Amino acid sequence: MFTSKLPAVGTTIFTTMSQLAVQTGAINLSQGFPDFDGPEALREALARHVAAGHNQYAPMTGLPALREQIALKIERLYGRNVSADSEVTVTPGATQAIFCAIQALIHPGDEAIVFDPCYDSYDPSVTLAGGRCIHVPLAAGDFAIDWQCLEAALSPRTRLIVLNTPHNPSGALISRDELDRLAALIRERDIYIVSDEVYEHLVFDGRQHASVLAHDELYARAFVVSSFGKTYHVTGWKTGYVVAPPALSAELRKVHQYVSFCGVTPLQYALADFMAACPEHVSELPAFYQAKRDLFCDLLAGSRFTFTRTPGTYFQLADYSAIRPDLDDVAMAQWLTREHGVAAIPVSVFSERPDPSQRLVRFCFAKREDTLRQAAEKLSAI
Repeated sequence: MFTSKLPAVGTTIFTTMSQLAVQTGAINLSQGFPDFDGPEALREALARHVAAGHNQYAPMTGLPALREQIALKIERLYGRNVSADSEVTVTPGATQAIFCAIQALIHPGDEAIVFDPCYDSYDPSVTLAGGRCIHVPLAAGDFAIDWQCLEAALSPRTRLIVLNTPHNPSGALISRDELDRLAALIRERDIYIVSDEVYEHLVFDGRQHASVLAHDELYARAFVVSSFGKTYHVTGWKTGYVVAPPALSAELRKVHQYVSFCGVTPLQYALADFMAACPEHVSELPAFYQAKRDLFCDLLAGSRFTFTRTPGTYFQLADYSAIRPDLDDVAMAQWLTREHGVAAIPVSVFSERPDPSQRLVRFCFAKREDTLRQAAEKLSAI
C-alpha cells in the first residue's frame, strides 16, 4: 500500500474556486492574479530576448544582471548593501523559494511556528522536511501577533518562525517595533526566520513596509522572499527571489539546485532590463493598487457586507454575518459563486483550527475597473 507523505492535503482552495468560477461563469475574485497584463515594455523585453536566443540555462543562482538589479533595489528601499553574488538567489516563484528555505533549515523533529491564518504552502513544506508546524493564531479583528501565544509556543525544538507581511489573507502589516520585539524574543535562541514579503510594494494609506531586510539583527538569521509576479502583474511568469546572508544562501542553494536548478532564462533577462529602465514602477504600485482598493470598497459601501479597508496586499476581507450567518465560509464562497456570480476565498482554509463563528471571505481586487464594478454590483444586490 502506498503511504502518502501529505495525507491531509488535497486540491488547493485556489484551484477549487477558480474552477468553480469557470464552470459557473462567475467573476473570479478568488485566486490572487490580475485580469490585466503586465507593463508593455516588460512584455516587449521578453519577446526581444527570446528572439535574441537567450533560451538556454541561466546560472543556478540567477542571471547576474537581474541579481544586481535586485541588490540595487534593496539598497535603495531598505538601506542594506547585499552581495548580488552571495546573498541573492533567483527562483522559479516565491513558493519555491519558501520551500527551499524550509528544506534547508528544518531537520526531522524540528518545529516551525506559523501564524494562522497563513499561506497554505508553509505547513506542507515543513512536513516534507520531517518537521512539525506549530500554528499560532493571530489576534481576532486586526490579525496582529499575539505575543503571549507566540512566547508560549516556543520550545527547545523551535527552529523556524515564518513571517508574512503584508499578510495574506488579511493585509495586516508588521511594524518595526514588532520586528524589534521578535528579535529580543529569539535573541538567545537558535531560531531562524523565513520572511514572506511578496506583497512588499502593496502598502497603502502612506504607511511603510517594515522589511526584515532593514533589520540588522533579524536579517542575520533570515531568508527574505519576494515575487516578481506580484510586483509586475505577471503571476504566470512564476519568478521570485530570496535574499539571505551568505552562509544561509549557500545552504538554500544546495536545495534549490536539485529542485529546479535555475529559473527561466528569458524572463530573467526581461526583468533585469525593466528594473533598470523603470525603477519607478515599484514606487508607483501603492497608489495604483490603493485606487483599486478604494474603488472596490466605495462600491461595496452600500452592501450588507462589513469590512475595514485592507492596509496591504491586493486582498479585501469582508464579513457576511448580516447576509448568511447560517453558512460557514466555505459554503458561503460556493453560494456566492453559484448563486450570485462572484467567486471568493473562504478565510477558514488558512487556519489549522479556524474560529467556527468567523464569517469572512477574501476578495481579490487586482482587477480591471469594469471587473470590480460588475462584481460589486452583484455583491451589493444580495
